[in-house]
Amino acid sequence: MGNYTAGSVRPADHGGGRRVRISDLSRHTGVPVATIKFYLRERLLPPGRSTSRNQAVYGEQHLRRLWLIRAFTSIGRLDLSSVRELLNAIEDRQLPLPNLFEAVNRVLFSEEPALSATKKAQADIDEFIDVQGWQVADDSRGRIQLALVVTALQRLGCATDIDFFTPYAEAANELARQELRLLDTGSASGRAEAVVRTVLLEVAFTAMLRMSQEHQVAAHCHECAPDPEPS
Repeated sequence: MGNYTAGSVRPADHGGGRRVRISDLSRHTGVPVATIKFYLRERLLPPGRSTSRNQAVYGEQHLRRLWLIRAFTSIGRLDLSSVRELLNAIEDRQLPLPNLFEAVNRVLFSEEPALSATKKAQADIDEFIDVQGWQVADDSRGRIQLALVVTALQRLGCATDIDFFTPYAEAANELARQELRLLDTGSASGRAEAVVRTVLLEVAFTAMLRMSQEHQVAAHCHECAPDPEPS
């Protein structure tokens, strides 16, 4: 997250780490100066090192934080309130790992459901989770959301039984294990990377699912297309 692109200007070293002006931060990240100043006022960015009454310089920490905010807002589509919650969780070294991911899930499932799941859908999801062997809280937002999906599918007459979700669960298990293999929560940067992967890989998985669907639909239409009549 803190790497410079090829051809970018490295900040000058003023001692104690490389330092840049706010205009350089803007040029490196593409974030307007006015937006950076707003982040500073809102304490989404830590203050820079003051060099005069109205001037300050900034380091790689600020570059990484700006890339982090941009990733959350532009790719993850999170609002700044959600970004602040994630940043606070990342910086809280005393926060246990389960609570760190609970904070992420609160952000990703930020909206309270406007509907209620049927008892049948709830029972189906409870059984499905038990079959997967997942240790999931009864009030987990994921459990609630999945039950709502099943409720909506049943009400709309979609021919989808609970076994339909098994391949999704298998893919989710493998992806979660893969993320955990990369887990390093011993430092702030490691905690940040864990949260970034959780937020952005969800976007990546959805993108790949949509591309696969596009491919499968095209192949299906090609197979079903009638052969051209001989001229």
